[in-house]
Amino acid sequence: MLFSKLYKRLIIEKPKFTLALLLILLLTFGYYSKNFQLDASSDTLLLENDPDLKYLREVNKKYGAKDFLVLTYSHQPKEEYDFKSENTIKNIGLLKNSLENLDWVDNVITILDVPLLKNNDDPLSERIRNFKTLSSADVNLNRGFKEITESPIYRNFVISEDGQTSGILVYIKPDKKLSEYIKTKNEYLERKSKGELTANEKNAYRAFLKEYDYYKKYFNKQNHENINQIRKIIKDHPPPGQVKRAKSDIYPIIHLGGIPMIADDMMTFIKNDIVVFGGGVFLFIVFTLWFVFRNLLWVIIPLLSCFFSVFIMIGFLGLVGWKVTVISSNFIALMLILTMAMNIHMSVRYLQYRKDNPEVLNSEALLWTSQKMFWPIFYTVLTTICAFLSLIFSEIKPIIDFGWMMTVGLLVSMFITFTLLPSVLNILSKKNISYKDQKKSKITSFLAKVSKNNTKIIFSSALIVIIVSVIGITKLEVENSFINYFNKETEIYKGMKLIDNKLGGTTPLNIIIKFPEQDKTDDDDDDWGEQDEDESKYWFTRDKIDKITKVHDYLDSLDAVGKVISFASIVRVAEDLNDGKKLQGLEMGVLYTKLPDSIKKEVIDPYISIKNNEARIGLRVMDSNEDLRRNELLKKIDYDLRNEIGLEPKEFKLAGVLILFNNLLQSLFKSQILTLGVVMAGITLMFLILFRNITLALIGVVPNFMAAFLILGIIGLLEIPLDMMTITIAAITIGIAVDNSIHYIYRFKEEFEKNNDYNLTLDKCHNTVGVAILNTSITIVFGFSILVLSNFIPTIYFGVFTGIAMLLAMLSVLTLLPKLILTFKPFGNV
Repeated sequence: MLFSKLYKRLIIEKPKFTLALLLILLLTFGYYSKNFQLDASSDTLLLENDPDLKYLREVNKKYGAKDFLVLTYSHQPKEEYDFKSENTIKNIGLLKNSLENLDWVDNVITILDVPLLKNNDDPLSERIRNFKTLSSADVNLNRGFKEITESPIYRNFVISEDGQTSGILVYIKPDKKLSEYIKTKNEYLERKSKGELTANEKNAYRAFLKEYDYYKKYFNKQNHENINQIRKIIKDHPPPGQVKRAKSDIYPIIHLGGIPMIADDMMTFIKNDIVVFGGGVFLFIVFTLWFVFRNLLWVIIPLLSCFFSVFIMIGFLGLVGWKVTVISSNFIALMLILTMAMNIHMSVRYLQYRKDNPEVLNSEALLWTSQKMFWPIFYTVLTTICAFLSLIFSEIKPIIDFGWMMTVGLLVSMFITFTLLPSVLNILSKKNISYKDQKKSKITSFLAKVSKNNTKIIFSSALIVIIVSVIGITKLEVENSFINYFNKETEIYKGMKLIDNKLGGTTPLNIIIKFPEQDKTDDDDDDWGEQDEDESKYWFTRDKIDKITKVHDYLDSLDAVGKVISFASIVRVAEDLNDGKKLQGLEMGVLYTKLPDSIKKEVIDPYISIKNNEARIGLRVMDSNEDLRRNELLKKIDYDLRNEIGLEPKEFKLAGVLILFNNLLQSLFKSQILTLGVVMAGITLMFLILFRNITLALIGVVPNFMAAFLILGIIGLLEIPLDMMTITIAAITIGIAVDNSIHYIYRFKEEFEKNNDYNLTLDKCHNTVGVAILNTSITIVFGFSILVLSNFIPTIYFGVFTGIAMLLAMLSVLTLLPKLILTFKPFGNV
């Protein structure tokens, strides 16, 4: 009662004052919209505080891993442009020089940089000391090319087996400042997870995060400029001697790949998606509002609410520093849809009341409408919030942020709906408002007849839906290829696909072999900074090499594994040069000390760590392999290394992007079960509180749960793996679709109290609130269909399946729900 009086006094009786406050609020948050940020870094696709991520960073630091871009260079199928020709050698040399001239590039590795040790018959020590490359003046190109394509090191690394595609690695200069920021952030996170941060340290951490975000913004901008520079080089790259391009010229086919490029392109996708989705949904909303009301005023007022809600939310995100990721990039579309739905329900009820009570003052009609619609809209917002809040039980930070983001957005939308809409309508006189008589909807009238007269068909259909859902859900899986997240026309897909098929796979995995301490000699000293390099030659033993080789060969035998490279690859090259004779430990140690530093740095050091008494075997998994099952592959490798190879658990450890991605996928499956359980329990409880009737509460949730489960079943039957976007469909569908049930049951209860007749009430509800449900649902379906324009495949799936789920939920609410009400008579027998 007190709330009603305050609302009347502040909103209804002082509409201009309310509108002025809303404008001030809009301008205030509009100022902070300048801080609105997008983030498509790899951090958004990782589990926070993942111990495997921490270990991978340690491995990368230990073995000198750097960020890099990959150029796939495919020559034309003509003799004068193959990799054995001087034309191609010169062409790659020109490209390499152009890339090396970029100030952010550390070094560039091409087929021209591979040391050729079998190109002449000089003594081995001489060949190692003064090795030749394909770009050397007196090199035998045919012999050199044959050596590279047969090399256990460089085959499927810088050249494909068929000799038609070459890989160019562009290593990026490390950003020491960013590395320090990441190190500091991880230290804070580790202490935070243990509850060790003091109050002062928490304040320092918040200040640090602002500084870190600012620098990341600069870093992302710089990365975007770098990618544009390298793309310009690729675009302008001519054959040698060519100044201008002509249509008759033959050019290499070059694709760009690598994590920095993927991160930058995904940032572009997010920006485009926000514009496309927001613009597309806006047009659908305009069309729907005109179709429903056929009056410009009733198009403008809801659009005004949508604008205020979204703009205030963007400003709020900028104020608190929440970054929009690929997962949350459709929050604007969702807010527009949900705000419009609230406004349509309010507007339809207001117009119906004015039509039935033309003598009532405008302000009284608005107060009556607000009072009648507050509780149903309040509970629809709460149930939708419950659905989005269920996402916070996920371990995936961007999904958690998306849940919180939409929770705040819904509260903003509700606040704007109950303040802006009545204020604007109250400022306008009733003479300026059209109350066109609304015709009955043929669709809702038809659905009312179906609901009353087709009991067997409805319940049989419901049973079929349940059976299909159960069968489909049992087939759900989370295995997914990162490459399949992108449209086949994107540079990301083309580059990754070519690397996968021609250059040994895309997703890296490391096997770290740890040798027992006793393998070290008595002369070994922990202080390797002061140790003489000659002593390192005693580290090499035949036992160590045999162990590395055994693991290497096992990994190479796996179907899902592409390129495998380790110290065993280098040993095989050396033994080939030694007429196939096995090298003993001392021979390898002596050879190691004689190698030029350039070869040690590029070929040896990335695969052994004498200081840490361990070796690294690097492999790449073919991500586009349809039969790939990451979790099974990792379990098999772990099991076989212990049981087939005979390693103790402490003697090896796995690290790599493959593990991080698999951790994400496995977490998705657990999150789906947990979020669904939370949202179902939460919404059922809210229905009990709202209607205070167990039968009615269960009746209300059934249609929406069925729609959500059917979509999961369809996804399972179509063998579409769950991913970071589709995992949220079921929870979000239940949260949004249940709004229809609340509006319908709330109106049914109200009308039934007047006429005490179930059939008459059903007809009344279908021709009033049913029309609003139909209009909002169709708009939501078409609104989500806009997402098919995205370049990010999970976003497309999210749009398509959420749209289908909303359509199914709407049909269930207008057929199955009223049939359940007629069958179980929750309001009592009459």
